[in-house]
Amino acid sequence: MKILVATKRVQDYNVKVRPKSDGSDVDIDGIKMGINPFDENALEEALRIKEKIQSTEISVVSIGDSKNQDVLRHGLAMGADRAILINTESPLQPLGVAKVLKGLVEKEKPDLILLGKLALDSDAGQTGQMLAGLLNYPQGTFVSKIEINNNKLTITREIDGGTNVLEMNLPAVLTADLRLNEPRFVKLPNLMMARKKKIEEIKSSDLATDTQTNQEILEVTIPPSRKAGIKVKSVKELLDKLKDQEGIKL
Repeated sequence: MKILVATKRVQDYNVKVRPKSDGSDVDIDGIKMGINPFDENALEEALRIKEKIQSTEISVVSIGDSKNQDVLRHGLAMGADRAILINTESPLQPLGVAKVLKGLVEKEKPDLILLGKLALDSDAGQTGQMLAGLLNYPQGTFVSKIEINNNKLTITREIDGGTNVLEMNLPAVLTADLRLNEPRFVKLPNLMMARKKKIEEIKSSDLATDTQTNQEILEVTIPPSRKAGIKVKSVKELLDKLKDQEGIKL
């Protein structure tokens, strides 16, 4: 059994980011970066599956430039068998990422593809679903529990109304929720050994050619501060204020 885990390099979740002075994008210069937390949950689950099924091979992949090597070495230090860096000259939107990952899946032919349910930087939560659609694979999103029996998966998903249990065949695409597990602590000796391990490199153009996007960022701004609340004495007063002060048509 082979497992492919996709990881992304994002800002540390403790860091408060701000837009650039020209409002063109988020300013990440000089801030702490690392593996996307949801992707770390996905990798941890792959490692737990490996501990139960001895023949499992885990490959961790990241798309970007040479800076993404720190994310891949973190994955190797956690216990991944292989690391693959897909080099790209420009940032990719979710559909472009899904197309590149589709090319890698067709090349590597893993039995299970794991991703985080979303990335902290974009908060889009689209790549896993798009990848499953392009591959025509069964999918499970927001997964909080995974069970493997022979060639079948039984997963528990987190939904608005509670949980949803699905059964599907392999190969499949799953996106991990934070409640799937608690990622293991990476020891310093493992990090030191991971620095010496080889990282395979592939050009994104070798996996997918049409990765352009029609999306364009117009402006990045800080959300406006919330106004102080007020008390009203009646429903009529509330409706009058919504109509007169906020311009809401009732």
